[in-house]
Amino acid sequence: MDSVTCQTCGIRVQVVKFSPAHTSVQWSAAAARHCTELADNGGGPVRGCTALRACIENAVTAGAVGLSTRDRDLL
Repeated sequence: MDSVTCQTCGIRVQVVKFSPAHTSVQWSAAAARHCTELADNGGGPVRGCTALRACIENAVTAGAVGLSTRDRDLL
């Protein structure tokens, strides 16, 4: 898993990219509490944070997050 920091609110999450369309994000409790987009939702269900999603895609494009081959356990 790779660490990605949101450029909007500064939270950090762990990310693994399995394919161009499949990204798994592991949120810590602290990150979930401090994400401004999640907090603005008022506690209702959300699919994620669009600002963080853009940061993840930028990290993929920059080569900081690569595709996982799933040939070993994720850490």
